[in-house]
Amino acid sequence: MERLLYQDQQLRIVVLAAPPDPAVSLCGEVDITNSPALARALALWRDGCPHLTVDTAALTFVDLSGIRVLALPALPPAERWIRLRNVTPCQRRMLELMGWFDGSRPVAVP
Repeated sequence: MERLLYQDQQLRIVVLAAPPDPAVSLCGEVDITNSPALARALALWRDGCPHLTVDTAALTFVDLSGIRVLALPALPPAERWIRLRNVTPCQRRMLELMGWFDGSRPVAVP
């Protein structure tokens, strides 16, 4: 069930799976210009499900505003509803440096 959820000049969000196990793929770049739209799209597609899987393998750039959307740092780890998949080494390192990667309850999944 692949369909376009959002697209701008830098970012494309494609639905990989529908609720009750929603999943999306991000392709392109996330920065301050489109991170609010990313946050809205993810929250809408989550549609009340406990988790949303986000595949970040095709992201070529993500700035701090994008990492904040994906890591949900304002929430305790147990309440973070985004699960990252296919996190690149650079993305993982950024999460670790910011202290937003909790080894006991990671935001990233294999």
